[in-house]
Amino acid sequence: MEAMEDDSLDTKDDHNHNYCASSSSSKVRTYLRSQLSGVSTVAQSACPPVPGAEPGNRRGKLWSGSTGSKFMDSDSGSESSEVSETDCTAPPAAVEGKFSLDSTSKFLLNAMAVEDYRKNHWPNLEKAIDRLLIQNPTDHISVSYAQIYSYVYKCVCQQHSELLYNDLTLKITNHLQQVSTHLQASLPEDFIENFNVALTQYTASLQCIVPVFMYLNKFYIESKLNRDLREDLMKLFADHVAEIHVNTLMPLLIKAHSMPFQVQPSTMASVVKGLHSLRPDWAQLAPALFCGFIPQINPPAVESLLPDYAAHDQKLQLELSMNGFPRGDQSRKRASDDS
Repeated sequence: MEAMEDDSLDTKDDHNHNYCASSSSSKVRTYLRSQLSGVSTVAQSACPPVPGAEPGNRRGKLWSGSTGSKFMDSDSGSESSEVSETDCTAPPAAVEGKFSLDSTSKFLLNAMAVEDYRKNHWPNLEKAIDRLLIQNPTDHISVSYAQIYSYVYKCVCQQHSELLYNDLTLKITNHLQQVSTHLQASLPEDFIENFNVALTQYTASLQCIVPVFMYLNKFYIESKLNRDLREDLMKLFADHVAEIHVNTLMPLLIKAHSMPFQVQPSTMASVVKGLHSLRPDWAQLAPALFCGFIPQINPPAVESLLPDYAAHDQKLQLELSMNGFPRGDQSRKRASDDS
């Protein structure tokens, strides 16, 4: 009995019934820890670290089993993957090949992604763009802008930014070519009004299209192309509509400007300002026309030409009075010193 008491572990019980081992128990722990460290050292030498793998900076508890060794993560308590004999004997290239896709697999995945874009994302975007391009400024068309933005977001995240940008510009280019064909069939007396309708409608459409393609504009057009989506789309209108018809439009504008109220002043102002915003150089084709709606078209005034400016103003006043625009009551005007 005394021998058994000597060999047994000396434990002490506190008031909460928590058993605390004595010095002999600490010796047992030291012996077990040394055995476990020896086993882990053998395991590390038998299975060399995989190149590129995360260094084992956390402690793990080794549990031996019939199928292999398993490590328990001391921080999370989760069981890590098993290390088998085939994993230890495999060369590093074979281990890396498990976590990487070959070029054929990547090509197939890319082809599947492009096919998904063609079948699902772009057809929905194309329908929404059609509805936005043909709408009138006063009409209300029910379009889910959140859904369009979601499609654009997915396309950009799936690395289809360039494909989406090309499809968008091609779609709008085809629409503008149809607009140009419609303008060619217009009568001369209706040409200015029809051009104003086309420009106003297209500008209103861009106010809806550009915001929903904001993600494409921010992460592809601005960052990679160093351009802006709205400027690119307005350039398409200038290239495919305005530039084709500017030689026909400009004489009609000059004629309408010389005959007051032949065309509504608001229409004249919209067309002239629109042309100047598309191509400021077009103002040099008719400076007298553009200076009536846009400031600083003519060169700055020169002091030596003041008499010429005064003569031009007197001529303008005379022409207005001859065309039925009286100067009004002049009785209260102070008499000139010459009179």
